[in-house]
Amino acid sequence: MERPSVPAVKKRTVTPARVALHTFLILTCLMTLAPLLWAVYASLRTYEDTSVNGYFSIAKSLTLENFAKAWDIGDLPHFYWNTFLITVPALIITLLLSSMVAFGVSRFSFKFNLLLLMIFTAGNLLPQQVIVTPLWRLYRLIEVPEWISDSGSLIDSPIGVVLIHIAFQSGFCTFVLSNYMKTIPYELTEAARVDGASVFRQYWQLTLPLCRPVLAALATLEFTWIYNDFLWALVLIQDGDKMPVTSALQNLKGTFFTDNNLIAAGSLLVALPTLVVFFVLQRQFVGGLTLGSTKG
Repeated sequence: MERPSVPAVKKRTVTPARVALHTFLILTCLMTLAPLLWAVYASLRTYEDTSVNGYFSIAKSLTLENFAKAWDIGDLPHFYWNTFLITVPALIITLLLSSMVAFGVSRFSFKFNLLLLMIFTAGNLLPQQVIVTPLWRLYRLIEVPEWISDSGSLIDSPIGVVLIHIAFQSGFCTFVLSNYMKTIPYELTEAARVDGASVFRQYWQLTLPLCRPVLAALATLEFTWIYNDFLWALVLIQDGDKMPVTSALQNLKGTFFTDNNLIAAGSLLVALPTLVVFFVLQRQFVGGLTLGSTKG
């Protein structure tokens, strides 16, 4: 009895173009990782070591002391909490409102359907720096109770920063969610409507569960963007104790000299939450980016 023939494995031919492509990708990866790796290396060295031997030298010893000092001197737990009060509400409200608008423009047909989507999307084309001055003056005129802001206005209040993040991030989220919701078969909505489901139930119990991958991808992106923002906190918050964690690095600078090793350690600690969120939602993030790539 003859054995079935095993198909020969086709070997990939190594061409100059393939070699050039892989070389380019490797160099790009190294260039991207080089600042991060150098920051890690600098954070593990002492100030005395780098001041004597320079930063471009082999370390005599490595220590985690800079991380402990940055945690204490920068008062990072306090500033982490300030960032939490801004990032989490802005993220949740942005995704909630954007999903509602996306549901309306993607699942229902009305006269100004496309115009409404264009208005939300056009907001992302406006540079944020353009409205700094008029927005600051507007915030000064909006009076709020003292339990919301000590200044009596939206200035120097985390709520003011949350509102501007919602305004700028809703357009992008609405655009992405509406495009994804259009790929959901209309028959599902029609079947739910025939069964007596209300519009809110169609949105909350039918559409949103199907949008979990794209919501996870947007949550990862939006968390990173809002968490890393420093412009609006710098403009709208005057009290240093209410600033987000990105401002805590200023506390690590001395009056007469700057310990760059300490700042490198503090920068890594500040960036840690974004890395944690990305690794936790990595699978959903990658899946959300590839959604619809195979749909013709």
